[in-house]
Amino acid sequence: MAVQPDTAHELVDELFLFGRALRLAIVASHTDPLPQALVGVLVVLAARGECRQNELATELCITPSSLSRQISDLVDAGYIGRHADPCDGRASLVHVTDAGKALLLRSKEVRSARLRETLAEWDETDAQSALESVRKLKNTMFDHASRQHAMQVHA
Repeated sequence: MAVQPDTAHELVDELFLFGRALRLAIVASHTDPLPQALVGVLVVLAARGECRQNELATELCITPSSLSRQISDLVDAGYIGRHADPCDGRASLVHVTDAGKALLLRSKEVRSARLRETLAEWDETDAQSALESVRKLKNTMFDHASRQHAMQVHA
Protein backbone atom coordinates (compact mmCIF):
# COMPACT_ATOMS: atom_id res chain seq x y z
CA MET A 1 0.00 0.00 0.00
CA ALA A 2 1.30 3.44 -0.91
CA VAL A 3 2.20 6.08 1.65
CA GLN A 4 -0.86 8.18 2.43
CA PRO A 5 -0.80 11.97 1.80
CA ASP A 6 -1.22 12.85 5.50
CA THR A 7 1.69 10.57 6.43
CA ALA A 8 3.87 12.13 3.71
CA HIS A 9 2.99 15.64 4.97
CA GLU A 10 3.88 14.69 8.54
CA LEU A 11 7.10 13.00 7.42
CA VAL A 12 8.20 16.11 5.50
CA ASP A 13 7.59 18.22 8.62
CA GLU A 14 9.39 15.75 10.88
CA LEU A 15 12.39 15.52 8.53
CA PHE A 16 12.70 19.30 8.45
CA LEU A 17 12.47 19.47 12.24
CA PHE A 18 14.87 16.52 12.54
CA GLY A 19 17.47 18.46 10.56
CA ARG A 20 17.10 21.40 12.92
CA ALA A 21 17.28 19.15 16.00
CA LEU A 22 20.36 17.41 14.62
CA ARG A 23 22.15 20.72 14.08
CA LEU A 24 21.23 21.90 17.58
CA ALA A 25 22.17 18.65 19.32
CA ILE A 26 25.38 17.53 17.65
CA VAL A 27 26.48 19.77 14.80
CA ALA A 28 26.37 23.35 16.01
CA SER A 29 29.32 24.26 18.16
CA HIS A 30 31.37 27.34 18.79
CA THR A 31 34.50 25.16 18.70
CA ASP A 32 34.00 23.91 15.14
CA PRO A 33 36.91 25.18 13.02
CA LEU A 34 34.76 25.41 9.87
CA PRO A 35 31.21 26.40 9.04
CA GLN A 36 28.91 23.41 8.56
CA ALA A 37 28.59 24.05 4.81
CA LEU A 38 32.35 23.61 4.37
CA VAL A 39 32.39 20.46 6.49
CA GLY A 40 29.59 19.16 4.26
CA VAL A 41 31.73 19.74 1.17
CA LEU A 42 34.58 17.81 2.80
CA VAL A 43 32.31 14.93 3.81
CA VAL A 44 30.90 14.51 0.30
CA LEU A 45 34.31 14.88 -1.37
CA ALA A 46 35.89 12.36 1.02
CA ALA A 47 33.12 9.86 0.23
CA ARG A 48 33.32 10.46 -3.53
CA GLY A 49 37.09 10.69 -3.89
CA GLU A 50 39.05 12.90 -6.25
CA CYS A 51 36.84 14.46 -8.90
CA ARG A 52 36.23 17.56 -10.98
CA GLN A 53 34.68 20.52 -9.21
CA ASN A 54 31.60 20.43 -11.46
CA GLU A 55 31.03 16.76 -10.55
CA LEU A 56 31.25 17.65 -6.86
CA ALA A 57 28.79 20.52 -7.38
CA THR A 58 26.35 18.08 -8.97
CA GLU A 59 26.80 15.67 -6.06
CA LEU A 60 26.12 18.52 -3.61
CA CYS A 61 23.14 19.77 -5.66
CA ILE A 62 24.60 23.27 -5.95
CA THR A 63 25.89 25.31 -8.87
CA PRO A 64 29.59 25.19 -9.75
CA SER A 65 29.83 28.93 -9.08
CA SER A 66 28.39 28.44 -5.57
CA LEU A 67 30.92 25.71 -4.89
CA SER A 68 33.87 27.69 -6.25
CA ARG A 69 34.16 30.00 -3.22
CA GLN A 70 33.82 27.09 -0.80
CA ILE A 71 36.55 25.16 -2.62
CA SER A 72 38.83 28.22 -2.53
CA ASP A 73 38.29 28.61 1.22
CA LEU A 74 39.03 24.91 1.81
CA VAL A 75 42.13 25.02 -0.43
CA ASP A 76 43.38 28.12 1.42
CA ALA A 77 42.83 26.34 4.75
CA GLY A 78 44.76 23.28 3.50
CA TYR A 79 41.82 20.86 3.73
CA ILE A 80 41.40 20.36 -0.03
CA GLY A 81 44.02 20.01 -2.74
CA ARG A 82 43.33 21.18 -6.29
CA HIS A 83 45.27 20.56 -9.48
CA ALA A 84 44.69 20.61 -13.22
CA ASP A 85 42.96 17.58 -14.70
CA PRO A 86 45.63 15.80 -16.80
CA CYS A 87 42.92 14.87 -19.33
CA ASP A 88 41.70 18.47 -19.66
CA GLY A 89 43.94 21.25 -18.35
CA ARG A 90 40.98 23.66 -18.28
CA ALA A 91 39.30 21.62 -15.54
CA SER A 92 40.43 21.13 -11.94
CA LEU A 93 40.47 17.97 -9.88
CA VAL A 94 39.93 18.31 -6.13
CA HIS A 95 40.65 15.91 -3.28
CA VAL A 96 40.65 15.92 0.51
CA THR A 97 44.15 16.41 1.93
CA ASP A 98 45.57 14.60 4.94
CA ALA A 99 44.73 17.70 7.02
CA GLY A 100 41.15 17.54 5.72
CA LYS A 101 40.90 13.84 6.56
CA ALA A 102 42.19 14.54 10.07
CA LEU A 103 39.65 17.35 10.50
CA LEU A 104 36.84 15.05 9.35
CA LEU A 105 37.94 12.34 11.76
CA ARG A 106 38.04 14.78 14.71
CA SER A 107 34.66 16.20 13.70
CA LYS A 108 33.11 12.74 13.45
CA GLU A 109 34.50 11.76 16.85
CA VAL A 110 33.13 14.92 18.50
CA ARG A 111 29.74 14.56 16.84
CA SER A 112 29.54 10.86 17.70
CA ALA A 113 30.28 11.69 21.34
CA ARG A 114 27.57 14.37 21.31
CA LEU A 115 25.12 11.90 19.78
CA ARG A 116 25.95 9.23 22.38
CA GLU A 117 25.33 11.83 25.09
CA THR A 118 22.06 12.87 23.46
CA LEU A 119 20.92 9.24 23.17
CA ALA A 120 22.05 8.28 26.67
CA GLU A 121 18.61 6.89 27.52
CA TRP A 122 18.45 4.72 24.38
CA ASP A 123 19.67 1.16 24.20
CA GLU A 124 21.63 -0.37 21.32
CA THR A 125 18.49 -1.97 19.86
CA ASP A 126 16.77 1.43 19.62
CA ALA A 127 19.86 2.96 18.01
CA GLN A 128 20.22 0.12 15.48
CA SER A 129 16.52 0.37 14.59
CA ALA A 130 16.84 4.13 14.02
CA LEU A 131 19.99 3.58 11.95
CA GLU A 132 18.23 1.06 9.72
CA SER A 133 15.25 3.37 9.19
CA VAL A 134 17.38 6.45 8.47
CA ARG A 135 19.63 4.47 6.12
CA LYS A 136 16.62 3.04 4.24
CA LEU A 137 15.07 6.51 3.91
CA LYS A 138 18.36 8.02 2.71
CA ASN A 139 18.94 5.27 0.16
CA THR A 140 15.37 5.54 -1.14
CA MET A 141 15.74 9.30 -1.56
CA PHE A 142 19.13 9.03 -3.29
CA ASP A 143 17.87 6.27 -5.59
CA HIS A 144 14.81 8.31 -6.53
CA ALA A 145 16.88 11.45 -7.12
CA SER A 146 19.32 9.47 -9.30
CA ARG A 147 16.48 8.08 -11.41
CA GLN A 148 14.99 11.56 -11.79
CA HIS A 149 18.35 12.98 -12.81
CA ALA A 150 18.90 10.18 -15.35
CA MET A 151 15.47 10.82 -16.90
CA GLN A 152 16.22 14.55 -17.20
CA VAL A 153 19.59 13.88 -18.83
CA HIS A 154 18.08 11.46 -21.37
CA ALA A 155 15.02 13.62 -22.11
